[in-house]
Amino acid sequence: MNARRMLWALVGTLVISTSVAVCQIPSSATPTVIVSTEKEPVAEGKFKPTWESLKQYETPEWFRDAKFGIWAHWGPQCQPERGDWYARQMYSQGHWSYREHLKLYGHPSTNGFKEVIHSWKAENWDPDRLLALYQRAGARYFMALANHHDNFDNYDSKYQPWNSVNLGPKKDLIKGWAEAARRHGLKFGVSVHAAHAWSWYEVAQGSDREGPLAGVPYDGKLTKADGRGTWWEGYDPQDLYEQRHAPSPNFQDLGLIHSRWNWGNGVTQPDQAYCEKFYNRTMDLINKYRPELIYFDDTALPLWPVSDAGLKIAAHFYNRNIERNGDNGVIFAKVLADDQKECMSWDIERGSANRIEPHPWQTCTCLGNWHYDRGVFDRHGYKSARTVVHMLADIVSKNGNLLLSVPLRGDGTPDSDAIEIVEGIARWMEVNQEAIHGTRPWKVFGEGPQMAEAAPLRAQGFNEGRGRPFTAEDVRFTTKGNALYAIIMGSPGNAVSIKSLGTEAKLFEGTIDAVTLLGSDEALVWSRNADALVINVPKNRPSDIALVFRITARR
Repeated sequence: MNARRMLWALVGTLVISTSVAVCQIPSSATPTVIVSTEKEPVAEGKFKPTWESLKQYETPEWFRDAKFGIWAHWGPQCQPERGDWYARQMYSQGHWSYREHLKLYGHPSTNGFKEVIHSWKAENWDPDRLLALYQRAGARYFMALANHHDNFDNYDSKYQPWNSVNLGPKKDLIKGWAEAARRHGLKFGVSVHAAHAWSWYEVAQGSDREGPLAGVPYDGKLTKADGRGTWWEGYDPQDLYEQRHAPSPNFQDLGLIHSRWNWGNGVTQPDQAYCEKFYNRTMDLINKYRPELIYFDDTALPLWPVSDAGLKIAAHFYNRNIERNGDNGVIFAKVLADDQKECMSWDIERGSANRIEPHPWQTCTCLGNWHYDRGVFDRHGYKSARTVVHMLADIVSKNGNLLLSVPLRGDGTPDSDAIEIVEGIARWMEVNQEAIHGTRPWKVFGEGPQMAEAAPLRAQGFNEGRGRPFTAEDVRFTTKGNALYAIIMGSPGNAVSIKSLGTEAKLFEGTIDAVTLLGSDEALVWSRNADALVINVPKNRPSDIALVFRITARR
């Protein structure tokens, strides 16, 4: 990655992570676009499409036990290998993605994102092989990208002709993922991001500001009639780009979308047809592939407060899961108000809560960028297995789950660095997973210097990597049955001193009967006094990433 590209990547990250405009949307808002349920009826059952009814939600125990999921945030934007939001940024003259697009595909007045879709073949995709690896790494659920803001459906979509069966790979990717996940015993989920295509793609209505093609419109306003004699003949680009409307003021300002994410601050409002198409597509997705989890890249629910589409989708999803599986399933959304956290699971993007949350929640993050970025691989810039394990332990100690995106190239394969990292996670989980799966938070989530310098959440999350790094002085606690697990975030010196387990702390009730180190058969030397539980650590250690001590009380 050259210096200018690295600067653009940094600016993009800062724009997203420092945005304070993404705030909670109250449940009391009144939607103006009421979608029709004639084509896709809402399933009858316990849940009705109101916030009050959704408060009946109860998190399934299987999700609380699962703790760790892996995500294939994989779609046509991975084909250029140029990272996140490529399909938007390629329409901004001067952005490095625009320059890369000129080299790879041509000018966006004729060769826009539709040409990227045409070039994407997913020729080496092997979902069974990937799911076997992810299951071995300790994942208990798997999430697949159903669509992104680029508005392309990665499945046999009844309502979106621009889909992976008709175009690009010509494969039903969601079907393949779902079948593989279930063969390997993982719960299956889908992530849905397409509610924002309306404003996200508005840059495709623009044009170059300077140069020989200044003023020549990009391909965002092409219609079906323009496709005569082309590879996309018979397909309407407006079904993909959704730019049948006047763009929002200053739509060419790439950073402005963050302050408009909640459908305010001057953004042009989605119309009836757009909201109903999104509703029908998502209902078709749920009915066809029966996901146990669904992730919305939205505040509260998709299209809220413009439309009631999200409320109807949520009620349907819960009722269908009760019919099929006997529980509600799991919906994730972001920036939730307290009452909305009773209705679904709160997702924190690239960050973590700083306390034990009363409701189960989830962190979503990625080894690198959300869409495959060759530059991150070339500079070996992924999170390490150590970092992921430390995040997992910290999140689980606070009543959360971790959803980790493992980047896939356009051909459907992870690169060598990603495989090595997942293998490293697998090695740690093979020894220590009993301290993760099926556990619950203890009375306190942990101790150590990292707690004093934890960064606050911002917008969707974005406090990842902003606080003090974990060291072997930091401890995280989980519990299961009569066992308390103390997870030491690193490889300590000769002895570990855990202050929360001193008798004066009055947190651990009763007398400690046994202390063992997971993955080791050595008898430990330990003692407990008023200040701490002190454990002598053996020289032969099962891991230098994190050690886990199992502590039990005398009955």
